[in-house]
Amino acid sequence: MKLTIGFSPCPNDTFIFDALINKKIDTGGVEFDAVLEDVQTLNQWAIEGKLEITKISFGVLPLVSNRYNLLNSGSALGMGVGPLLISGPADKPIDVNQQLIAIPGENTTAHLLFSLKYPEARNKVFVRYDEVEDFVLSGKGLGVIIHENRFTYEQRGLTKITDLGDYWEQQTGVPIPLGGIVIKKSFDAATQQKVSDLIKRSIEFSYSNYPTISDYVKLHAQEMDDAVMLKHIDLYVNKYSLDLGEQGHKAVSKLLDVYAQMNTAIPTPGNA
Repeated sequence: MKLTIGFSPCPNDTFIFDALINKKIDTGGVEFDAVLEDVQTLNQWAIEGKLEITKISFGVLPLVSNRYNLLNSGSALGMGVGPLLISGPADKPIDVNQQLIAIPGENTTAHLLFSLKYPEARNKVFVRYDEVEDFVLSGKGLGVIIHENRFTYEQRGLTKITDLGDYWEQQTGVPIPLGGIVIKKSFDAATQQKVSDLIKRSIEFSYSNYPTISDYVKLHAQEMDDAVMLKHIDLYVNKYSLDLGEQGHKAVSKLLDVYAQMNTAIPTPGNA
């Protein structure tokens, strides 16, 4: 059996899927065809039902739950891992509601968290996550950063306005559900469980060699140095990645509740 799986080129995802994709573990006759894309592209593809297994932002889960199930392994959750709202050098208070805000994708968890904190801020533009810093540096407005930009924005002279993850934690008391792995409901329960188990084994294999960073992770991280890659992995790969567990599922349920409260009508994607 051959399955198509989508995930981002970020170090946390390539760390998770390295052993699975490159057959460093026994996959029990299952082959995986990897498609690496930015998270907003993967979110859109999930709405369209394009891939059999894919990484998504938890912010898009309500829009795809009619055709995908969430797997227990491969997720990114945690405390202190949320997106940041940033500006250029600031010497006076900024009225966020009056600014143009660059958001890393309309259906991302980052957008949901920003909207939760700033419900009146509606002047937004949606860009790739790696374009946000340049948007802010060019003086166009503010930006919400995710992924490795958490570790680099200060080096570029940018300033944190709000840690949106801290705000979520204060409001809910649960970890921030950033991204998860979903599989089409058309697969039987045994196949879904097998894929989840294989992802867990892939993570365990990568951890068994940690902190050595594999060539696969380095290849897709491009210009990122080893120290930043390690910080990235340490922040986004943890016990919830191995198994969501009770606390992880509670966090996801809370996010779905918040989404429902913020959206009086949830758009319904096409039939599976």
